Amino acid sequence: MNDLSRSFGYETVEPDERERRIRRVFDAVAPRYDLMNDLMSLGVHRLWKRSFAAMVAPRAGEVIVDLAGGTGDIAALLAAPDRTVIVCDPSLRMMSAGRSRGLADVRWAAGTGEALPFADASVDALTISFGIRNATDMRAALVDMRRVLKPGGRFLCLEFSKAAAPIRPAYNFFSLTVIPRLGAWVARAPEAYTYLVESIRRFPDQETMKRMMEEAGFADVRYRNFSFGIACVHAGVRR
Repeated sequence: MNDLSRSFGYETVEPDERERRIRRVFDAVAPRYDLMNDLMSLGVHRLWKRSFAAMVAPRAGEVIVDLAGGTGDIAALLAAPDRTVIVCDPSLRMMSAGRSRGLADVRWAAGTGEALPFADASVDALTISFGIRNATDMRAALVDMRRVLKPGGRFLCLEFSKAAAPIRPAYNFFSLTVIPRLGAWVARAPEAYTYLVESIRRFPDQETMKRMMEEAGFADVRYRNFSFGIACVHAGVRR
């Protein structure tokens, strides 16, 4: 078990079992996942995602992979007839919910961050939003994401992060108290949303995540906070 897994409190869970548990979480919440995101973030996640997609700056002819893309909300913002946009997610049920939306110019592929189903240096841009914290081995996932990128390829990650000190008490109260109750009421999956809140709390802060990306071989690593650090975009390129 690697140091990252130990620091996240998963030392008693084998990686395969952790992956199965996470997949069960997302299978359970898939039918109401988009509605829950709206309620949990008071709709602000849509603004974050639009800004995130603009930072990706998709271009004609590019191959863009949205990892942990779930129901395809990020892919829909990136897609166009002149490029290839692929949602890659381990949860078939999440992708099924996405396919039911009839998204144009979006392809779908099953896969995990630690073992992406793409050839070396075959992807122009790889994105992941609110999914990297669920990787069984985040360091291995970062290395494999870099592997599939072309030289100069862009990696962008949108994730919850460490909120600024003045708003942290209120944010923690909302996360620990309100979100699981919303999960019980709306998604009928309180255990799933308790897990999701815990995974947010254990996620590395902005500077730690920056160092992890650099250690995985990314260059020009930088980050941009949204909403006082509640969410953060981490970006880097493959050299």
